[in-house]
Amino acid sequence: MSSTSASRSRRLRFAASAAVVTLVVAGGATLMGRLPAQAADAAFVIPAPAVDESAGKTQETAILAGGCFWGVQGVFQHVEGVSNAVSGYAGGTPETATYETVSGGRSAHAEAVAITYDPREVTYGELLQIYFSVAHDPTQLNRQGPDSGTQYRSAIFPTTPEQAKVAAAYIAQLDKTGVYPGKIVTTLEDGARFFPAEAYHQDFLVQNPTYPYIVIHDQPKIDNLKEMFPEQFRNTPVLVASAKS
Repeated sequence: MSSTSASRSRRLRFAASAAVVTLVVAGGATLMGRLPAQAADAAFVIPAPAVDESAGKTQETAILAGGCFWGVQGVFQHVEGVSNAVSGYAGGTPETATYETVSGGRSAHAEAVAITYDPREVTYGELLQIYFSVAHDPTQLNRQGPDSGTQYRSAIFPTTPEQAKVAAAYIAQLDKTGVYPGKIVTTLEDGARFFPAEAYHQDFLVQNPTYPYIVIHDQPKIDNLKEMFPEQFRNTPVLVASAKS
């Protein structure tokens, strides 16, 4: 198995009581895995942010981390007003911004997604509402579902002072309402650089819809987005490949 296929296979998590599945991923490698009996936990809509960014800007970038970047990227590719969503790494140095290093827990990076959006169509606060509602569970410390380690932490990397203000106010608002059963552990990490991930990670959810990890953990996020945020949902995802062309 190639190193690329081996890296992808690390996403598989097996359950003893599930059916065996076989699939072929990009590159031709055949992987065997077991689908668990129950998919991702159900999401729920949380209150909109009381503080949001000002209007008038034509393009901005949000950088969010919430577990495996495949699912986070997939969610925001389906959001109206988003023109690009790139999987990558944030929080560490350029030298350690590789999948082998980050996934092994040998860096300060988190798997993150850089989201280019038009604030006139979708605000930063609305992106955060989706992020906290369907993209991940902000009460899980240094893990997300089956993936554990600081590289899967819940983190927001503000790219402007206004984003930092909105994010801090929203976390405080959500903690105060007690909408979650536990305390929000999402960190705000200012000044971090973003480094795009390897090409085979881009558009991964769209390109590999039958990949077991995607079926179990990520496709339910897309379904929840469509059901819970119908006005923001776009049927055709915006792809990194299309943005580059």
